[in-house]
Amino acid sequence: MSLYSALTTSVSGLSAQSSAMQNISGNIANTSTVGFKRVDTAFVDLVSNYTSNKNSQTSGSVLTNSRQTNTVAGPVGSSDTSTHMSISGDGYFVVYEKIGEVDGQPVFDGTPLYTRRGDFTQDEDGYFVNEAGYYLAVIELDDATGNPVSSVPKPTTFKEGFMAAEATTTITYEGNLPAVPSTTDTAGSLVTPGTGYTVDPTVSGTGVVQAQDETQFLSQTISGGAITTYVANGENASVQLRWGKVSDAPDTWNLFYKSDSTATGTATKWTNVGTDYVFDSSGGMTAPTSSVTVTGMTVDGIALGNITLDHGGDGITAYATQTGVANMNLSQDGAAAGEQNSISIDNSGAIVANYSNGKSSSMAEIIVASFDGDNYLARESGGAFRATEDSGEAILGATGSIRGSSLEAANVDIAEEFSKMIISQQAYSANTRVLTTARDMLSEVMQVIR
Repeated sequence: MSLYSALTTSVSGLSAQSSAMQNISGNIANTSTVGFKRVDTAFVDLVSNYTSNKNSQTSGSVLTNSRQTNTVAGPVGSSDTSTHMSISGDGYFVVYEKIGEVDGQPVFDGTPLYTRRGDFTQDEDGYFVNEAGYYLAVIELDDATGNPVSSVPKPTTFKEGFMAAEATTTITYEGNLPAVPSTTDTAGSLVTPGTGYTVDPTVSGTGVVQAQDETQFLSQTISGGAITTYVANGENASVQLRWGKVSDAPDTWNLFYKSDSTATGTATKWTNVGTDYVFDSSGGMTAPTSSVTVTGMTVDGIALGNITLDHGGDGITAYATQTGVANMNLSQDGAAAGEQNSISIDNSGAIVANYSNGKSSSMAEIIVASFDGDNYLARESGGAFRATEDSGEAILGATGSIRGSSLEAANVDIAEEFSKMIISQQAYSANTRVLTTARDMLSEVMQVIR
């Protein structure tokens, strides 16, 4: 009887709208949940008596399916926490669930899970854990080579470390020398042998300045700046530089460094780097071509070894008539020993340790996984997903890129959810009307018998 069918159809409609309201309520409740993916509702109609005659087919009940939105990204915002991260594009973080401890160390479930929730911070053991309690799996990198230790991501602990000193091997030096240097020597501006020097300090001579001749030397040269350098045991030495013009035709300069600041008498105090810097009429450097290697550089008793003076880039020029070295750029590749003071995530997806000496090193690589069937992943609590037969196995190395100091919010639109809620509420009320109307009609049929 069709009235009974109307009753059962209305009941299925009530059940379907209840399911839709359940998904809507879950979406609204998780509006502020990091990385949450909303669940939409798909309604599927049923035909009660299917036959080959389309005119005899009547509408039947309705079913609902939950439709996942795992491929729909939420808005990404910045975070003040350096270990927070988000994924731009395709992919999921690989995480593991802790199931216990042995000897104070966490034991993990052997099955990896996947999440877009990137609010990771370090726990007391140095592991990266998000607010849902899942442990981040990474590929650890070798400290010396930077190469991956293994190809399988796993939870890894990162304790506070110490970076050994790095010896200086190269000093990068750029700048512009004055065509007419301003010096305090009234006799002239050239470092000319025989005008007060005990020995010839130029490249053609011994290349050294004795302590007793320093006053004369300082009056005929200009400052070339200073830079702190390092040796492998952590000691540092300040390399002080000075330029002396030794010829006008062609324009030729010599560069000196202070090798012994405590020298007296005939002991060497300044040492020539060992080459003539020659410039053409337009101010371009014709020699050396790019760099100079100072063999066995020693400063105040600290043996720095062979130091390369790299003049690449803009190099050394002599373009204008400034009275000193202009546009000077001094840098070096060494570093003092340093303590780890923070950990951050860079935009290449690496976990980076930052040290007090200004250096940093990549400790691990964060692997992003993807799936052929994202929307067929099984949901777990805390915004995590588990691979299923329909989703396919995880593919490590997704196309999505990682952004540090950021978080992906839920992909829930409150306005859209409220619109769905109103529609679901009205549909539910309409189904109750059909139910009560069918009941009244059946009551009328019962009255006919009487």
